[in-house]
Order: sequence, then structure tokens, then C-alpha cells
Amino acid sequence: MTELLRKTAAELGELIAGREVSAAEVAQAHLDRIAEVEPKVNAFLHVNAETVLAQARAVDERIARGERLGPLAGVPVAHKDVFTTKDMPTTAGSKILEGWIPPYDATVTSRLREAGLVILGKTNLDEFAMGSSTENSAYGPTHNPWDLSRIPGGSSGGASAAVAAYEAPLSTGTDTGGSIRQPAAVTGIVGMKPTYGGSSRYGVIAFASSLDTPGPFARNVLDAALLHEAFSGHDVMDSTSIHAEVPAVVEAARQADIAGLRVGVVKEFGGEGYQPGVLARFREAVDLLESLGAKVVEVSCPSFAYALPAYYLIAPSECSSNLARFDAMRYGLRVGDDGTRSAEEVMALTRAAGFGPEVKRRIMLGTYALSSGYYDAYYGQAQKVRTLISRDFDAAFHQVDVLVSPTTPTTAFPIGERADDPMAMYLADLCTIPTNLAGNAAISVPCGLADEDGLPVGLQIMAPVLGDDRCYRVGAAVERALEDRWGGPLLAKAPAL
Repeated sequence: MTELLRKTAAELGELIAGREVSAAEVAQAHLDRIAEVEPKVNAFLHVNAETVLAQARAVDERIARGERLGPLAGVPVAHKDVFTTKDMPTTAGSKILEGWIPPYDATVTSRLREAGLVILGKTNLDEFAMGSSTENSAYGPTHNPWDLSRIPGGSSGGASAAVAAYEAPLSTGTDTGGSIRQPAAVTGIVGMKPTYGGSSRYGVIAFASSLDTPGPFARNVLDAALLHEAFSGHDVMDSTSIHAEVPAVVEAARQADIAGLRVGVVKEFGGEGYQPGVLARFREAVDLLESLGAKVVEVSCPSFAYALPAYYLIAPSECSSNLARFDAMRYGLRVGDDGTRSAEEVMALTRAAGFGPEVKRRIMLGTYALSSGYYDAYYGQAQKVRTLISRDFDAAFHQVDVLVSPTTPTTAFPIGERADDPMAMYLADLCTIPTNLAGNAAISVPCGLADEDGLPVGLQIMAPVLGDDRCYRVGAAVERALEDRWGGPLLAKAPAL
């Protein structure tokens, strides 16, 4: 592996800006790495080397002309294949959109381009972002670089694996119920779910519109903050976008002083169903926070116990509505259109062929929950639980500045182990879902390796709405202290691919 691949995104940005290395050289190093490891990892669905190098050369030319660019100009980024890109296919991991090239860029995409980042390609995901393992992709599973027989998390598993495998220093993801934080945790990297509305959903192929949140992946907290800042902020194209300044996330990531900060340990996250090695690393991280000057207390959030069932009524209900647009009439796959069938028959045949089993399961769950006579009993009740969860967060944040928990109950499980057990799969998001339902911010940072299997464990740090900077401040403090203890980043302990 070349030295360029081991550089942080911040370091690469400085080297490119100082013309010590060209953006084209950095891009080529990552393209070579992709070619080397992709047969084993399957993190990418689309890479076009010619387009990548053209982007990089354009950045080099702008720098040569003396233009002042952002701190990540020329730095490669992998882009989850749920963001529309007018120069690349956007499939959402589904056969129903195979080969579709959108006529427009998502806001996140356009902001990456404006900041001068070089988009390496589109990464694999669970179909329509529905899953916790990236096994639901129509294009085959992605493999965890720590252990190729294990899942890389989901739904943004391609994005997390690309960063963990050094195929990209940065990547984008979306988090609907934990789809950034859970993959980050099981691949030993940093993943951030910003405050809902803090990053634009325009051009994100919708799963659950009241939950979907774009966010960054990186190998360290500062790089994640730089990417977060690059694509976040108000967007007139998104009606749910917040009219507020982006929190000072980069400054917070550089500060990393938590003396006097009040940290709440969520009582409800632990015990039965949690891997002993995960709980051991979590307790050590809490002790570390205390040793850094934080004031640690236990906090109870009783409604969190109902977050999982509430989520699996709200999210499928919204997906059943959102996915109605994939009807074979306007774009994407069309099956059975031989001139003898009605539009309804073509639509039914196309949706049967184009959607995978998990997407069909969630569409049916959601349609049932929204149906006449059941709406109040299911969807309506779930929304009431959502309100109780938000109140629990509000009460907790009157007592403490941040909340902490394990990011996931277990480390990465073997590919195929939970494929036939949807409930076991859903439990992977047990700790992450409450934050999505409430809309506040949360980050996952590596906190060590589980004793049982030597696989990464994540620490989740949760903050109030628009308290994103607190996540980075605490995350950076943990990262610095642990790297001093480990003698370097956690990824340095990963088996080489």
C-alpha cells in the first residue's frame, strides 16, 4: 500500500493545495487500490477511471491558476449509490433502477463537486437502503475488510468498506435507522449522522423521508468533520432543510477538550443480547471519558425500549409511499411490455422482478400499517411512541450534554447468518434507531476490538438537535486518547487485505 493511501484526508488536501502532490496522482493511487481489492470487497457498483482522472486534473488546473479552494479539494471520496449523479448510474442497489443515469445531481453531489472533491464512484448498499448488512443489494454483498466472511454493516456497507479498505479516504452515506453509524462501528471507522435537516435530502432516493439523513464516513474524526462541513447547510430544494448555520464541527474536532462535560450513559442499552466484548470496550470508553475530565452519570430513557417496533412501522409506511413511484411507466426497469398487457399488469410484473425480498417485505408491512382500519392502531401509535422518545431525549439533555452507548450490540456477524431471520437482522440497529426517530445528532467512533473475535467495536455519542459539534468534540477526545494508548489508529490493527 502506498504512503498516499495512508494519509488522512486533511493531509492529502494540504499536500494537493501546496502542490507537493497532484490530485491526479492521489486519484490514481486510489484507483489502483480499488483495482487491487475490489474482487474481494465488492464495495463499488460503478467506477470510471477516465472520469475520475478528469475530475482530478481539473482540480490541479484550478490550483495552478491560483484559485483558492476548500480544504478537501482534490481529495477522493466514494459516493453511496443512493445520491443522484448526472454522469454516473444511480441504482440504489436495485435491479429496478439498473443502468439509470439521472438528469440531475443531488445537492450533496453538487456540493462535493463545488468543494473540489474527486468522486471515485458509487458504492454498494442494501437495496433502497433497507438493511443492516449490505446483503440485500441486488449486486451481491459487500465484505468487511477486517474479515471477508463478515458483513460490513448496512445499509451503507459499501461506503464503510471502501474507507476501511483504503480504497477511499472519505465516503458519503445515509442514515435512516443507523445506516452510517452501524457500518462505521463494525468496520472500525468514524461515521456521523447529522441533525435531521442539517444535510440536504434533495436528490437522495427516498426510503423514509422523515428519517433519511446524509452524513460522512472517514478514518478519523477531523476528516469526518471536514466532509460534514463541505456538503451540509440549508438547501432551498429540500423543504425539511434547517434554516441554520452548520454547527462548528471542524473547530470542535480540533478542540477535543471535554473537561467538565456532562456525559450520560443510557441505562436501557446493555445487558441481554449484547456481546460481552462490546460491553467491555464500552465500559472502558466510559472510564476513559471520566479520566479526561468528563462527569459521567447514568440516565434512563424508558421509551427507547419501544423504538425498534415503532421504527419498523414508521419506516416501512413511508417506504411503501415513496417506492410507489417505481412503476415501470416513467424510468427504470420495464417487464412484460409486449403490447398485450395492461399498464397494471406491466407494473405488477416489473415490481415483482425489480424489487428484492426485503424491499417487498417492507412495502407490504407499510401498506398494511397505513391501510383503512389499521392506521390508528399501527402508524398512529408508532408516531406517539416517537414523541415519547423525543421527550426522553429532551429530558436527558437537561441533565447532560451528550449521551453515550455502544453503537451496536454485537460486532460484525458472518455473511448469511441472519439472512433468514429478519428480527435478528433488525436488532443490529437497536442502539441507533432512537436518534433517527428524534432527529438529533449522533456519531460512532472506534473504541477497540472485542475479545471474542478481534473485530471492531463502536462508541456512539448522541447530542441534541444542532449539537453536532458536541459529537465531534467528544469523539475527537476519545480518538486521541485511544490512539495514544494503541500507538496509532485502530485500523492499523486490521489484517492486511
